[in-house]
Amino acid sequence: MNKKKEKFAADTSGRSALDWVKALAVLLAGLIIAHLGVTLFLLSELGTDTFTVFVQGLSRMCGLTVGTMHVIVLCILMAVMLLTTKGYIKPGTVVCAFCGGPIIDLFTWLLGDYINTDAGMAVRIISLILGCVILSAGMSIVINSRAGTGPNDLVAVILSDKIESVQFRWVRVGCDLFFVVLGFLLGGTVGVGTVAAVFLTGPLVQFWLPKTKRVVQAVLKE
Repeated sequence: MNKKKEKFAADTSGRSALDWVKALAVLLAGLIIAHLGVTLFLLSELGTDTFTVFVQGLSRMCGLTVGTMHVIVLCILMAVMLLTTKGYIKPGTVVCAFCGGPIIDLFTWLLGDYINTDAGMAVRIISLILGCVILSAGMSIVINSRAGTGPNDLVAVILSDKIESVQFRWVRVGCDLFFVVLGFLLGGTVGVGTVAAVFLTGPLVQFWLPKTKRVVQAVLKE
């Protein structure tokens, strides 16, 4: 008999203020790791991540900057999820929505002189692959903190809980593919790195989830 798939929705109403501080600290650590991966991915300049393709397409269609459209889309997603789901939108969701950009800017400032189009294709490919691995590890820590995760990542998380017969990795691949195709049709730019992200991120997150869960539970004593 197949083991029943564990759901991501969590009741955290019993957490104390101190528990929340620790959970948000773990989430922030995961967020920093994840966005180090995002930065490595972006600095390789072999393609943008899947959600950014979608936002980029919307921004070109609406005549707004990518940053402005990114905030608008995330706020809309949070509002819809807050009204239609329970157990997913938490304080950490807001942290993820508004802290990711500054973290990427910091890592870009630190690493931009070493990883760029002048660094050579080998360095760029290694940066791309490492970026996907590190991003997925950080994302798994954020999810396992049970303090919330980014609104765009919550799309796959919520759908994975709803579609019990399909593993998270394939739900995530489907969501990433949807964002890429729709973004491309709207005018977003797709590169080889984008395609790699579509097929690597979901499986890698599922690979990391049980491994980081043990560490996170030990830290939070849950």
